[in-house]
Amino acid sequence: MIELDVNHIKKNFGGLQALNDVTFKVRGPELIGLIGPNGAGKTTLTNILDGLIRPSSGTVYLNGRRIDTLPPYQVARAGLGRTFQVTRAFRRMTVLENLMVPALAMHPTARQHDFLDKAMEVLKFLTMDHLVNEYGRALSGGQQKLLELGRLLMLDPDLIILDEPFAGVHPKLMEIIYEYITTVNAQGKAFIIISHDMETIFTLSRRLLVLNFGELIADGDPDVVRHDPAVIEAYLGEEEEEAGPAMVETYLGKDKRQDA
Repeated sequence: MIELDVNHIKKNFGGLQALNDVTFKVRGPELIGLIGPNGAGKTTLTNILDGLIRPSSGTVYLNGRRIDTLPPYQVARAGLGRTFQVTRAFRRMTVLENLMVPALAMHPTARQHDFLDKAMEVLKFLTMDHLVNEYGRALSGGQQKLLELGRLLMLDPDLIILDEPFAGVHPKLMEIIYEYITTVNAQGKAFIIISHDMETIFTLSRRLLVLNFGELIADGDPDVVRHDPAVIEAYLGEEEEEAGPAMVETYLGKDKRQDA
């Protein structure tokens, strides 16, 4: 079973406290949304989880192994993969070659043909098999996001962190990304998804974490979190706390599940 333990994480940048005593657990193939106003600490937290930066204090364990002291490539080998808000495709490589990079990095003694069938399966799953020989620089922004998701599938991590997967993406590609998340989650992978697309994140997630000023102010069912006074205040400000359901829906998304 997938187990992530984030224990009392603090992060200071000089005199700025970006994270303050953040603690939560992931157990099994959870589908978690991570939200919060700009500057809440979401990116700092994910950078700590994947080894890009070290916490000032606290620990992170993945499947019983401490990972907050590891470099990113070792965190990836331990079973955690992520995408970035700004896509990082290898622009001078083909789509197929982009998929081969993480697979070969994880298995240094292997050869490209060892992963060809898997790569083609991934491209077909993402409806990108017709782009197999296109260069990364020729892809649209949405296609580059799909390519990053494909590279994660080649890594086969236990826990996947997606940073703004729906931002600036054509609606048809959004549907593919949405299907990717639900299908891979059903196959046993855990997700933590950062998104400002509130309507989508409230519909997709089965659990929400909310950060504000570096503190975890809510953790629970999206229907409960939506009406948490601390969450409403974080998004609307204290003076708007009495704004009512319509204002809450505008900022925190309308629950589409109730319309189904």
